[in-house]
Amino acid sequence: MVNEKLLNDLLNKMVDNKRIFSVVLCVENGDRSFSWTGAAGNMDKDSRFFIASVTKLYVTAVVMQLIEENRIELKDKISKYLTDDFCERLHVINGVDYSDDITIAHLISNTSGLPDYFFHKQENGRTAADNLMEGNDGSWYLDKTIGLIKSLKPNFKPGAKRKASYSDSNYQLLGRIIENVTGKKISEVFHDYIFSKLDLPNTYAYSDINDHTPVPFYYKSQQLWLPQYIASVTVEGGIVSTADEVMIFLKEFFNGRFFPKKRINDLKKWNFILPPPGLFQFGIGLEKLWIPRIVAPLKPIKEIVGFWGQTGSFAFYNPQTDLYFCGTTNQINGKGHSLASNAMMKIIKSVL
Repeated sequence: MVNEKLLNDLLNKMVDNKRIFSVVLCVENGDRSFSWTGAAGNMDKDSRFFIASVTKLYVTAVVMQLIEENRIELKDKISKYLTDDFCERLHVINGVDYSDDITIAHLISNTSGLPDYFFHKQENGRTAADNLMEGNDGSWYLDKTIGLIKSLKPNFKPGAKRKASYSDSNYQLLGRIIENVTGKKISEVFHDYIFSKLDLPNTYAYSDINDHTPVPFYYKSQQLWLPQYIASVTVEGGIVSTADEVMIFLKEFFNGRFFPKKRINDLKKWNFILPPPGLFQFGIGLEKLWIPRIVAPLKPIKEIVGFWGQTGSFAFYNPQTDLYFCGTTNQINGKGHSLASNAMMKIIKSVL
C-alpha cells in the first residue's frame, strides 16, 4: 500500500513558487482499494485544467476504436483520406516527394518525419512557441500548419528505421482524417467516443474563448491565457479535465474499455525521442518514460507508460505495481516534468 505521508511530502516539495506554482496529483491502484488525490499551490483537487498533449492519448483511444469498427487501418496512406491540396508536396527531401508514403501509423507514432510547426525554427529564427509564450494569442488551424510545414525541410523519410521526431503537425493531420472518416468535428468525436461513454461531466474539448473555467498555466513566472490557440488545436492538446476524470479515462484505456486490452502490446513499438520535456520513448500513440537503472538497481522499475503534456500534465500506468498516476504541474518547463517523473518513480519504489 502507498504511504500517504510520502504522497503529501512529494506533493508539497514540488511547489516552490519560483518554478512551480501549483500541482495536482492523483494516484490509484487497479481495484481502487487505494485512491488518493492531492493539490498544492494555487490549484484545488477538483480544478479543471488544460491536459495539453495528454489529449493525444484520447486520440489513440479514438483511432483504436475506428480500427475496431473497420473504418481505418494504421497502414492506410493518409492520401486516402485527405485532399490533394493537403498531401501534394507535403514531404519533400532533396527534390523527392515522399508525401504519398505517409501512413496513419507514421502520424500517430511520430515517424512521418514531418517538421513540428510548434517548435521548428522559421527563417526569422523564431518558432510558433516563442510567440505564444510571449502571450501573443492566436489561432493555429490545419491550413496554417500545412502552409508552414510545406516550406520547411522534413526531418527524415517516412518510417525511416529507428527515427522519430515529436511533431504536433502529425496530430493536426490525424485530426482531420478522423473528422473526414466520422463526418464529425473532433470535439464531437471525443464526446461520442469517450466523454459520454465514461460520463465525465467536467471533461470537454475547449472551444469557447470566453470560457475561463480552466486554470491558466504558467510559463516561467507568468500566467498564460491562450484561449484562441487552445480552441484551435483541439486534437493535439485542447481537452480540459480534472485529475479524477483523467484517472477514470486512464484506467479504462488500459483495461480494454475502448479496444481489446491485448492490443496494448501492439502500441509498444518504441523509438527514443528528445523534444521538450526530455528523453522518453514514443510508440503507437503511447509514451514510455526512460528509467535509468540507477533509479532502482535492486528492484528495477520495468515500465511506466502513458502520456506527457507540455504544461506538465501527465497520465501514466505502471503494470508492475498496478498503479496509475495523473495530474499536472501546470507549468511549461522541464522542471515540472522532472518533478512529476521523479515522484512517480519514488512512489513505485516504495511499494516494490
